[in-house]
Order: sequence, then structure tokens, then C-alpha cells
Amino acid sequence: MFASPVAPYRNRTHAGHALARSLTPWEGQDPLIIGIPRGGVVVAQAVAEELDAELDAVIVRKIGAPHQPELAIGAVAPNGQVILDRPLIDRIGVSDHTLTVLIEREQTEARRRLTAYRGNRPPLDVRDRVAIVVDDGLATGATMAIALRVLRMQEPAALIAAAPVGSQYAIDLLEPVADRVICPLVPADLMAVGLYYSDFGETSDKTVHDLLSRVVE
Repeated sequence: MFASPVAPYRNRTHAGHALARSLTPWEGQDPLIIGIPRGGVVVAQAVAEELDAELDAVIVRKIGAPHQPELAIGAVAPNGQVILDRPLIDRIGVSDHTLTVLIEREQTEARRRLTAYRGNRPPLDVRDRVAIVVDDGLATGATMAIALRVLRMQEPAALIAAAPVGSQYAIDLLEPVADRVICPLVPADLMAVGLYYSDFGETSDKTVHDLLSRVVE
């Protein structure tokens, strides 16, 4: 997706550098910057660079609505955890059978990405660390919410949700799950995250793998 050239962010890297200015309270606390693939890892890499922090990733998958895949009705993690937006699912009339098929498909993809992105790297470990979880935008917040719930089980010292742009709906969903939600741009009517980027092209598996590989070079 490509947005207007007058969008506030040129691309995900530019958005990450801008987002980092809102995350300076955690600079010097050895934060772990955790991107949500794919696009969130690009944003997270720029944040990590600005804060001189370590970069990692958490693998979760959005469950897209039938016939409207950009609309998140939930999210899954490779370990089988699922979060669902039940009011939205009921409102658009997704059947139990369709929902089961969607969940199974996204869990399969989440497991594939876990292998593709992490390779031989050790499992993500946030225990007793400040974990700043980054995505390129928060539409419904479902994907970020399950990422936070997965990471909360590892008992981080603090769990921060961060994105360059997001909806108030998503922020309201995330505030009970995160210790802080940092989102410098909250439009009254978000419509689509990609509208706030001049370049919102798809991020490849290779880009994510290469960014994470740099950490262990």
C-alpha cells in the first residue's frame, strides 16, 4: 500500500526514528526493543538504533476478517495463544467454522515465521527487563495485545506498547495490558495505518531475517 506523499512518515524507518523521541524515558535502562513482524521490526530497528538498545522480535499473527483481511478480528501466537475481538466478530457475522479455519491458518503461518526469522537464535527472553514492543501502527490493537500477553508471562520489569500511529480504540484496548502505551499520533478517524506513510510497501521475510541477524553478528 502506498499513501499520499504528504503523510507524516516517509517510511517505517523514518517513523521509528520519530517514535524513539517519545521513548527517551527508557533510554539508559537497557531496554529490549521488540518488533512485531513484519513491518514492526523495521520500525523497531530504528528505535533500537536511536536508543542504543538491543533488537528482537515477537512472532504473532493477525486474524483478518473474511473478505476484509486488513480488518483484525483477533490474533494468534505460535504457542497457540489466541485473542479474539468477540464484539467485532459478532457484528460482522463470522461463523464458528470460518473462525476455526482462520485461526488454524494463522497459527501455521506464525510457526513458519518463528522458524524463518529466529533460525538458531535462542528464544526471546524478557525476564526482569524493560520490554518495548513496537509495531508500525495500531488499528484494532489485537496483534499488539496478544504480543503483550505472550511477553507478560515472562515477567518483564516493564512492558511498553509503542507505535508511530494508532486509533483510540486500540489504545483503550492496550492500556489494561501494557504498563504504558506510547503512540504519538492518534487521529480522530484512523481509517488505515498505511495512509500515514508515504511508503508503506510490504516488508519481506528476508528483510526481517536480515535485521534480526545483525544482532548476533
